Amino acid sequence: MCSHSRFALLAAVIAAIVLLIGVTQTAVATTGNVRLTNDTASSGGYVSAYTLATGIPYTDDIIKECSISGGRQNEPAVAIDPRDTNVILGSSNDYCGVYQPFGSPTPSAIGPIWLGYYRSQNGGASFTSSLVPGYPGDTSPYAALAQIRTASSGDPVIAWDNHGRAFFASESSGDPAGTKKTFGDEWIATFDNPGGETGATVDDGKRFVGSVTVAKGSSAPNLLGKFTDKTSIEADRTGGRCDGNVYFAYSRFTGNQGSVAIYVSRSTDHGATWSAPAKISSAKDVQFPDIAVTGNGHIYVTWRVFAAQAGEEDSIQYAKSTDCGDTFAPSQTIRTIDANDAVDVAAPQPVPTSSANDDPLFNNGGIAAGSLARDCGDFGNACQSGYTFFRRDTQVRSTADQHDTSTETIYLVFDGTKAGTEVSTGTTYGTNGPGTAGQARTFFFRLNGATGAATAPRILSDPAAGHQVFPDISVDQGRLFAMWWDSRNDPAYSVTRPIGNDATGMTTASLDVYWTSSTNKGNSWSTAQQLTTVTTNPNFEQFSNRTIPFAGDYLWVSSIGGSAYAVWTDWRNTVAGADPREATTNDNDGVTADVLQCRTNTNGSWSGDRCPHAGGIDQNIYGSSLP
Repeated sequence: MCSHSRFALLAAVIAAIVLLIGVTQTAVATTGNVRLTNDTASSGGYVSAYTLATGIPYTDDIIKECSISGGRQNEPAVAIDPRDTNVILGSSNDYCGVYQPFGSPTPSAIGPIWLGYYRSQNGGASFTSSLVPGYPGDTSPYAALAQIRTASSGDPVIAWDNHGRAFFASESSGDPAGTKKTFGDEWIATFDNPGGETGATVDDGKRFVGSVTVAKGSSAPNLLGKFTDKTSIEADRTGGRCDGNVYFAYSRFTGNQGSVAIYVSRSTDHGATWSAPAKISSAKDVQFPDIAVTGNGHIYVTWRVFAAQAGEEDSIQYAKSTDCGDTFAPSQTIRTIDANDAVDVAAPQPVPTSSANDDPLFNNGGIAAGSLARDCGDFGNACQSGYTFFRRDTQVRSTADQHDTSTETIYLVFDGTKAGTEVSTGTTYGTNGPGTAGQARTFFFRLNGATGAATAPRILSDPAAGHQVFPDISVDQGRLFAMWWDSRNDPAYSVTRPIGNDATGMTTASLDVYWTSSTNKGNSWSTAQQLTTVTTNPNFEQFSNRTIPFAGDYLWVSSIGGSAYAVWTDWRNTVAGADPREATTNDNDGVTADVLQCRTNTNGSWSGDRCPHAGGIDQNIYGSSLP
C-alpha cells in the first residue's frame, strides 16, 4: 500500500495473437452491488471482531469512530470459504479509525490505518464490518494475541486452508511511538472455527487466534531502511502431502542499496510459526508477487520485473518449488511485456501553510520539480500536464486450479499496452514514458509449469474506447473468472489523457468493473459484463491533505467452483465540494476532483478538514457475486 515505496519510476509490444471478445456488446450485471465497509450509522457501523466471535459486547474509540467515519478504504481483498460458499471474508486498507479523539469537535488524523475484517454468512448479500484485532487502541481480550509492532497496516491479502482457517497478511510501516521511522514489517493473522474443524462451517474463520511477525524491517525515516511491501498469500488445499501449508511472498526494498527483491516464507503449523524468508528473485527491481498452488502441490510465485538496469526488460518472471516450499528453483522469465504505467513530470506549486496534518500516512509536501510523478493533483503534487490522476502500474496476477491433478497449469493476467496504440500525448503525461501513451488492456495467458512453455497473451475484451487496469483472476474446479477496472464508459476518454480527464483537466465519473469467465481453461471466454451499477470518479483528491487521488493498487476476485465474488474500491458515496485553499489559485481540475471539506484560515494557516464525517473522504469497498 505504501504510496512512495518505489525508488524510481522506470518505463519501457507483446507479439500476441489477440482474441477479440465482447467488442460489440456489453451486458450489465443484474446482481446488486454490496457495501463491505459500513462506516456510517445508517449502513450499520462496525462491530469488534471479539464481539463477532464471542457475542460478548466490546467497543472502543476506534470502533466507535469507524461506525460514523464515512472514511477511506482501498486495496480490497476477498476470499470464499472452500468449505462453505456462504461464508466470505473481505479486507482492505481501512482508514475508518483515523480521526481521534472520538467525539472531539476538532479531531486530528492521529488514529490507525488498519486491516478491515468484513464478514458475510449469506454468500455476500451483506457484510458485517470489523477490524483485524491488534490495532492501536484495541483493548479487547484479543489484543494480547497480536504479537506485532506497528501503528498502521496495508496491502491486505487473504487465503483459506481447507480446515476452516483464514489467514490475513499485511505490511506495516508506522512507528507506534509516532516518529517518522518506518518499521517495514510483514505480519499474518490467523482466524479459525471456534468449534474446531468439525464445527459448523458457518463459523469458519470467525475466531481470532493471533498474529505473528513474519519479517522485520529496519527502522529508518522515509523508507530508507529495509522495508517490506506488496504482499501475497496462498494455502495448499489439495489434500496431498503439503495440505495445510501456507505460503507468503512479499517485496523487500533496501533503500540505501536501491534494489528490490521477492522473498518467500512458509508455515507448516497453520500460521503459528513461519520459516526464515528466502530470496527467490534476481532482477534489480521487482514487484507484485502472486502465489499459485497447482493440484500436485507445487508452488509458483510470479512477479513483474521493471527495466531497472542494463540487460533487463519489463517482464514477468516466476520461481517454482516442488518440495512444499522448502526450496525454490532459480527464477525464470516467462515473457517480456509492453507495460502501461501512468506517469507525468512534477511541477509543484506553493503548498498552503497547514496548522494540522490531515493525513497520517501520505506525504503532504509533494515532490521536487522535474521528477517523474506516478500520481498528480494540487499544490505540491501538481504536474506539468495539469491533469489529476491516481497512480497505476502494470502488474501480474496468477492462480492455479488446486483440483486439477492432470495438468500443471498456471493462469495469468496483466494490464499491458495494446500493440499499435501508442501515440504522442502532446503533454508530459504518458503511459509508456512522459509524452507517449497507449491503450491499456487486460491480457490472459497460461504457463505450463511442467515444461515452462507459455501461450501467447490474449486480450479478454477489446472495445474501441477505454483503459483496463488492475486485473485479477481466479480458478477452481475448471471454472475461470477474470475481472478488471474498465474506463470504456468514460465520456472524456482519449488515449492521450489519464482515465477520467478531459482536455481541460476536469475529471468525471469514468470507472466500472467488468468481468468474464471460461469453462475450457481459457481457450474461449464469455462476453465481458459490467459488474458495477454506478460508474464512479477515481480522481477525487482525498489523500495527502486532500491534494491527490489514491485508488490503491489492486482489485480482487475469489471463486469456489461456479461461485465467484469480486470486490473493488468505489467512490459512489463521495461528496464533492470546493477546496477553499484554491480560491485564488489556478485550479486545473476545475473543482471536479475536489471533495467536501471544512477548513478555516487563521493568520495565513489553514486548518485540517473539520468535517471528515460529511462524505468528502467516503471512499468505500463494494462487492458483488458474479452471475
